[in-house]
Amino acid sequence: MIQEITMPQLAESVVSATIVKWLKKPGDFIEEFEPLCEIMTEKVTAELPSTVEGVLQEIFIDEGATVDVGTVICNIKVKQDESVSNVQEVASQTQQEANQVINNVTSDSDQNMRNRYSPAVQRIAAENDVDLNLVHGTGLGGRITRKDVLHYIENKSDEPVVSISSQAAVIPEIKEAEAVGTTLHSSAPPKPMVENNQKESEKEYFIDVTPVRSAIASNMRQSVSEIPHAWTMVEVDVTNLVNLRNKVKQEFLQKEGVNLTYLAFIIKAVVNAIKDYPILNSSWAVNKIVVKKDINISLAVGTEDSVYVPVIKHADHKTIAGIAKDIDSLTKKTKAGKLTLDDMQGGTFTLNNTGAFGSILSNPIISYPQAANLSFESIVKKPVVIDDMIAVRSMVNMCLSLDHRILDGVICGRFLQRVKENIESFGLETKLY
Repeated sequence: MIQEITMPQLAESVVSATIVKWLKKPGDFIEEFEPLCEIMTEKVTAELPSTVEGVLQEIFIDEGATVDVGTVICNIKVKQDESVSNVQEVASQTQQEANQVINNVTSDSDQNMRNRYSPAVQRIAAENDVDLNLVHGTGLGGRITRKDVLHYIENKSDEPVVSISSQAAVIPEIKEAEAVGTTLHSSAPPKPMVENNQKESEKEYFIDVTPVRSAIASNMRQSVSEIPHAWTMVEVDVTNLVNLRNKVKQEFLQKEGVNLTYLAFIIKAVVNAIKDYPILNSSWAVNKIVVKKDINISLAVGTEDSVYVPVIKHADHKTIAGIAKDIDSLTKKTKAGKLTLDDMQGGTFTLNNTGAFGSILSNPIISYPQAANLSFESIVKKPVVIDDMIAVRSMVNMCLSLDHRILDGVICGRFLQRVKENIESFGLETKLY
């Protein structure tokens, strides 16, 4: 029996994934749950295990290719014994008959599916001025796939390739998706194309787009094209927080073995504010706003060549010390390249520690499909007027980007004021546990 292996639904919001590397080749024997290939989705690489035991027959998707969830990526000749149930045999026969029917329909009329285009196909065609009537479809029922469009573009000999990256280029596609009541999910963008006669020179050189960078590009494009961004900012006096951390950080390091950063206190303050204003912990779903009950904080962590966003799960149930341990663990796993899919999934609100690089003001892009992204800037000493007297205080800016479909200035202003109050309430008596 031949078993088809499809790209699984790895998370609720994931609609596609990139095959980074095949770990097996046709003819190899594979045990159940043994890794078949490495896949990348939502900026993390993981191994895709086989669901059956048998011999790998054929690989359909090349390394580096991005495919939609449900796409067949390979097939395996399943190892069976004589005790295979009749139910399995009947199911297999039924599937084969269904496939035969599909093949017959395809051969009789490839127009049945040909004119049904995915958002990714429409986007690539629009960006490169491609008439889809001229593209040969190799998908089910003659349907034109993303790969078909890219192949057509690569083989165009007379017309130059035009790349459009402006937000205006995707507006028609978004409006069409909204008109039919669906949520638009963009596929990963193709790698930048270079004309054959263009070569590296002393003035420029080329860098291949990695799957991780491609996913970042896709997610950022989707966020700015679908979410109407707005932003607001407050200035917070963190003098008491600085004194508290200076007092306990050395003892905490000796006791727990991890650094006690300002970020642990900030996350605690933000989580408590979200409890008061739960609408910040939501996402847009066309005709509904989905408010998440669990508060899972996505934490932006930068490496030399990318940015990853691991998640502190159930942050509302954790103490400052517990949050500090999670920050240390996730940061180390990110730097070591050991993040798992579970580490990256389930985030409901994002926090950026842009102050680590000396930034004092930023306008972060929202992590789709969340409703907000808050940046914690650099702490600087400033002269501040207190009770009509000038004092030198440790001050920090906190900038909130918001989805204006869900959130308005009033609710976000109140939320930021609550975050400010929570941070300024930290003092030498604050408990870490």
